[in-house]
Amino acid sequence: MVDLLEARPSVRVVEGRARDETDVVVAAFDRLSPDAVTALRKVTTELGRPIVLVTDRVEEGGLVVAVECRVVAILPRSAMTDSRVTDSVRVAASGAMGPPPDLLGRLTEHAERLHREMLPPNGPAGAALSSREIDVLRLMADGFDTQEIATELAYSERTVKNVIYAVTDRLRLRNRSHAVAYAIREGVI
Repeated sequence: MVDLLEARPSVRVVEGRARDETDVVVAAFDRLSPDAVTALRKVTTELGRPIVLVTDRVEEGGLVVAVECRVVAILPRSAMTDSRVTDSVRVAASGAMGPPPDLLGRLTEHAERLHREMLPPNGPAGAALSSREIDVLRLMADGFDTQEIATELAYSERTVKNVIYAVTDRLRLRNRSHAVAYAIREGVI
């Protein structure tokens, strides 16, 4: 990687960790292992510069670390053969680059999933359900099957199944009966 970067006239490679001479850190790992995370955190603490990360895998646990460590670009290892690394270094050095949008998107999805899985719904139970979900639950409580609910509400069977799945998954309910019992207990239907 050093040879690749030094081949570009607009990039100067600095040996060691000279804070005043370093504008961007390029870090390459096969994956964000615990050792890689430790190294990233150490570099961030010592230098406080943006990081261009070259790796093939960033798992969910590594997403938060990447944002914390000022990672501004994540490139696959195959990108080391072209100008993408040097272009990313130049843009990062100019200060025009924040965390990559795909990283922020994945981090947001991860946070939403954690919120759904770890935290109970807040507020009244009815607030956790849409009107469509309440309509489907009400008809389920009346003994309608999927086809009958679809006909009654003018939805496709697939839509009804998706609504039922969404409710049971989001509220961590075991099955349709559990979903109806929950809605009745909470006074939603």
